[in-house]
Amino acid sequence: MDKIITVPFGYLLDWLYQLFHNYGVALIFFAIVVQIVMLPISAKSKKSMMKMTRLQPRLNAIKEKYANDPQKQQEAMQKLQKEEGASMGCGGCLWSLVPLLILIPLYSVVRQPLTYLLHESPENIKEIIAVLKEQNAALFSSNSFYEEIIAASNISQYADAIKEAIPNISARTLEGVNFSFLGIDLGVQPSLGALFGGALSWPVIGAVLMPVVSAGSQVLQTIITRRANDSLVTNEKGVQDKEAAKQSQTAKTSSMMMWMMPAMSLWIGFSVPVALSLYWFIGGIVRTVEDIFLNKKYRKIYDAEDAERLKKAMEEEALEAEKERLRAEKRAANPEGISENTSKKKLQKQQQQAEEAARAAAKKEYNAKKGIVEEEEEEKTTLSGIADRPYCKGRAYDPNRYTNTEES
Repeated sequence: MDKIITVPFGYLLDWLYQLFHNYGVALIFFAIVVQIVMLPISAKSKKSMMKMTRLQPRLNAIKEKYANDPQKQQEAMQKLQKEEGASMGCGGCLWSLVPLLILIPLYSVVRQPLTYLLHESPENIKEIIAVLKEQNAALFSSNSFYEEIIAASNISQYADAIKEAIPNISARTLEGVNFSFLGIDLGVQPSLGALFGGALSWPVIGAVLMPVVSAGSQVLQTIITRRANDSLVTNEKGVQDKEAAKQSQTAKTSSMMMWMMPAMSLWIGFSVPVALSLYWFIGGIVRTVEDIFLNKKYRKIYDAEDAERLKKAMEEEALEAEKERLRAEKRAANPEGISENTSKKKLQKQQQQAEEAARAAAKKEYNAKKGIVEEEEEEKTTLSGIADRPYCKGRAYDPNRYTNTEES
């Protein structure tokens, strides 16, 4: 199944190399194109992750509320997930795994230039490596995983010996691959021993810097992602909850990954050819830019949702406060608890008027907090002048009946 991914992208890398005649430049554009192609999947992954992050405080509150009742806890969590359109189970993390499943085969495209860039058969590749080992065994380390990169970078130096061993080999393969990029040989493995034990030169320094820069870009990406995630954590009222953000599982995982992943990348970077570190570095930079773009895009949506939740919460609080005020007034006016003979319809109308007044007050307070200028509405007056009885003067009422309309 990996051929479905590796073969098309292999031809893409080949086309880019023929266009620029430099493996480093081709690899940079290749990494950019790969991230652009995966942008829709990355967007779904980001959206799913952001939803799960912002729900964390409310999920924690449910866990505390039903700590002794797992069944109710599960039901409440599922209800919240359904209301918010978030998937906290396998469906939520699935989109995060898809990019990884695609990047692993693409890693083979980069580390196997003889296969995917020069399109040589497995038999010819095996013979090329055997000839080079016979000519100069010191070129190859004990790690056979990256032999194609080493062979592709040195094949032109031993073209005659390879031509003799493989008569039908193409002229393009005998030219090898130009791994020189900014004076750095992307086909070599970085070595701290060469940096401190020999004469300093830019090719050696550049080769050592590449995995360091790649690891540093991962730290930067993690910091940006973490800050964006922390700002998403809001409580049930839609207000940012900084304390919950610090205690969330996402923050703890992010703190651990901030140093663990770059450390692994740095260690691997000194174990593989420089070309792989360049690929990871460019991919990390593009992912960081995409992350910032997706954060801004989805933040607008979630900020609007949070504003609506805050407005609703303020209305409910104002309504409850108004109800409590009325109850307090009623208790103060009637301490003996003697009930009045008031009609149910009148009580309902009074209750409705109180609720409308509370909502209006909450709306005014919300607009004041958000800096929204509210236009004053003209006060509506009834024909009769009595708000509770707008039609009490009857259909035959004529306001000009007793007015002298004759011209003087």
